[in-house]
Amino acid sequence: MRTIKPIKLLPLAVASLICALGSSLAVAETSPSPSSAPAEPTTPAQGLLDNRFVVEAGAFIVGTDMKVSLNGNAANDQVIDFNSNLNKPSDATRTRIDALWRITPTQHVRFLYFNNDITRTKTLAQDLSWGDYTFQSGSYLESQSKLTVYELAYEYAFMRKPDYEVAASAGVHYMDMSLQFSGTATYNDGTTTSSASFTSKTSNLPAPLPVIGVRGGWAIAPQWYLDAQAQYLQIQSQGYDGYWSDLRAGATWMFSKHFGVGMGYNAFSVNVKVNRPNFDGKLKMGYSGLQAFLTGTY
Repeated sequence: MRTIKPIKLLPLAVASLICALGSSLAVAETSPSPSSAPAEPTTPAQGLLDNRFVVEAGAFIVGTDMKVSLNGNAANDQVIDFNSNLNKPSDATRTRIDALWRITPTQHVRFLYFNNDITRTKTLAQDLSWGDYTFQSGSYLESQSKLTVYELAYEYAFMRKPDYEVAASAGVHYMDMSLQFSGTATYNDGTTTSSASFTSKTSNLPAPLPVIGVRGGWAIAPQWYLDAQAQYLQIQSQGYDGYWSDLRAGATWMFSKHFGVGMGYNAFSVNVKVNRPNFDGKLKMGYSGLQAFLTGTY
């Protein structure tokens, strides 16, 4: 597997995040006051607004839409629609973890982890081209797509009341995606075409990007909490040209002081052209669906 160097915006975003975090810690340590420590929550739902740590972990019921092309000698810019060219997933794993650390009531650090691995199989009715490879009609094809997202962000609550808060965030979002096709194929190196009885072709698309967003939370009742989050980025730099977005909304029922369960809806989309040494093509991918999660706070 080859890796690419991070785009130039990444060091700047990391440095800004570290500086902001360092300043926040200094303020929290040297200037203690009634406003520098979260107040004791009066209801379980308010604990999600006031407690120092909040963690959510859940699984998804997700519908995935993916269209992708890889430039090569076998076919130029052939688009593979995973939903129409391949069967429904035979195996899928989707998880998401969100964590929040309140340094002060208004200054937070957020962490996000998301994983979406999908395996599909099909006997091809026609040839399928992927870069320099052409998988043969009538043969058995297995495809695997793996998406992992990590995010670390600094968050500032510019609106805050006892029962709600609205915060803006900035940080670093790292998306690593790999696509693998395995089956009987021919290979074209630009001059000759050769055949192989079984071929496995993997293409990786690592993408470290700065991230900006906004989040809101509202304790609507002693045991009920609503939250929503939106993130968006449009970029044209270092071989990347496109955008990605992440929208999420959820409702949590706190059945105790420290634990709750909830349901949410998450929609994520990527539409980008990539011209990098290990991936030259287009990627259009989205997932959307319900998430069931467990919340812990203290």
